[in-house]
Amino acid sequence: MHHTTLGRTGLRVSVAGLGTGGFSRLGLKTGKSEAESVRLIEEAVALAINVIDTAPSYGTEPVVGKALRSIPREQVVIATKAQIGSAGAWVSPERVVASLDNSLRLMGTDHVEVFNLHGIEPEEYDYALNTIAPALAAEKAKGKIRHIGITENPIVDQHQATLQRALRDSVWEVFMVGFHMLHQGARRTVFPATRENGIGTLLMYAVRRIFADPPRIAREMRALAAKGLVEKWLGETDDPLGFLIHEGGAATLTEAAYRFVRHEPGVDVVLFGTGDAGHLRANVAALLKPPLPEADRAKLAVLFGHLTGIGLDSHQGPGSRR
Repeated sequence: MHHTTLGRTGLRVSVAGLGTGGFSRLGLKTGKSEAESVRLIEEAVALAINVIDTAPSYGTEPVVGKALRSIPREQVVIATKAQIGSAGAWVSPERVVASLDNSLRLMGTDHVEVFNLHGIEPEEYDYALNTIAPALAAEKAKGKIRHIGITENPIVDQHQATLQRALRDSVWEVFMVGFHMLHQGARRTVFPATRENGIGTLLMYAVRRIFADPPRIAREMRALAAKGLVEKWLGETDDPLGFLIHEGGAATLTEAAYRFVRHEPGVDVVLFGTGDAGHLRANVAALLKPPLPEADRAKLAVLFGHLTGIGLDSHQGPGSRR
């Protein structure tokens, strides 16, 4: 496993991170038992993955807690979250702190390394900064939180407006960012400043569903070509990303997608979800491979660098938070 430092936090983190939400939720959404999901976390840690990302809305904090009974706490970096809006109403600072305390209880730990505000949209940012962040700073002073972060909602905020505002405010030490081969905006809007300011990054949406579904990619390209948003030939082929698959390049589109994001300057940890040990190992293997050939990376930038919002599937419906 390769490791890096998560921005100015000083945390040494694996470049592969286990996400416990998404379409699988450690296999719980596809019929796996909690015991099987615990074993999956244990296998990830055995592969030297040390970042585990969870949230109350995922329903996986209890599973993480059960896994922590057999994993030395100092071996893992735990990130969880809290939402600040519910049914059109603000969540009070007291309720956010209560959410943190409940997360700690469910996971059987007295602290988390990263506590993120979850899926903050542009109109929520002032409340997050001015009302919630001071309460989190107080909990950080008590030792419950090591570092405070913020996650965007790329399904709604496709141009990183929230994170561009958050770059100005030093309270945030970690960002969770959506970025992939057909949604590259963060290269311009976020990563240069996070690198300069020492903000750690957790990368989401690296693959999701689109890069495991070649016919869907072809459909997307036909629609984009019809609107004049991509070159005409991309809409005329059934394999518009086929140029990535070649000797010396990637073996599959999924592998290409992981290698593309893993080696993007500014990306620290690539999160992925899984409910299967074989899939876990394949994802790790892809993330540990070298960068895509420079010619392929350059072609992806030229062809798709201007696109936004492609393939940002939600597992909860339109506008949902990761």
